[in-house]
Amino acid sequence: MAASASSLLAAAASSSCAAISPRLPRGAQAAASVPSPSRHSCASLRASPARLHRSRFVASASVAPAMQPPAESRVSTVVDVDLGDRSYPIYIGAGLLDEPDLLQRHVHGKRVLVVTNTTVAPLYLDKVTWALTHNNPNVSVESVILPDGEKYKDMGTMMKVFDKAVESRLDRRCTFVALGGGVIGDMCGFAASAFLRGVNFIQIPTTLMAQVDSSVGGKTGINHPNGKNLIGAFYQPQCVLIDTDTLNTLPDRELASGIAEVVKYGLIRDAPFFEWQEKNMLWQLICLTAWGG
Repeated sequence: MAASASSLLAAAASSSCAAISPRLPRGAQAAASVPSPSRHSCASLRASPARLHRSRFVASASVAPAMQPPAESRVSTVVDVDLGDRSYPIYIGAGLLDEPDLLQRHVHGKRVLVVTNTTVAPLYLDKVTWALTHNNPNVSVESVILPDGEKYKDMGTMMKVFDKAVESRLDRRCTFVALGGGVIGDMCGFAASAFLRGVNFIQIPTTLMAQVDSSVGGKTGINHPNGKNLIGAFYQPQCVLIDTDTLNTLPDRELASGIAEVVKYGLIRDAPFFEWQEKNMLWQLICLTAWGG
């Protein structure tokens, strides 16, 4: 799925910059203004004609069937990950958690379990619950709030997800929603792959690292005492919803880590994208310098 991740990076760069730019030092914002990458900026992308000033990208050779967002949508970019019957869209834009239709169209049953952590829950759990239920009284939402941190990415913590799902008597048409960074996305996705032998799940990544890497490609899992990610599965989400407004609450260190990941992808596999970064993404250097890197 490296090609899909590279496609996402090129498509999302300008949207992420727009969300990050208010955090830059005064006087730097004008210099850091980044135009949208052209349709030829990444060799692995094939862009279909833009509609309603939105970009749409396909992360493989053929177009994946994905629903278009409504005309009034805040979605600025849609990346279609083409995996045949496992295809899914990645929605990118600011304020997407304020658009209930984007989430509701991918909830197939009437029961939803939101998996999040103690850091993200106070910020976004109520908003996501509203988005899932707004004008949709048939859907009921449960939530499980896990401790925050890589050290909790283990079987004991993931059992809390299963415990909540069993306690809530969720059925095979339920949907798990991962709300948080890479740890939450990995654990929620793995839990979804195993609960009742597989239920639907949705990724809502709230860190830049998760938005450009771990939420894409279906990699899910937990750590073992003898190594990272030794227990897991490849399991694709129904969709990935990237609301770039969530970057406004991201600590500077986490933001810098995500920026470094963006630079890495350009270096290791996509020379045109790296050249685009060199020409346009001054904000990366400003953020890294401000952090002390």
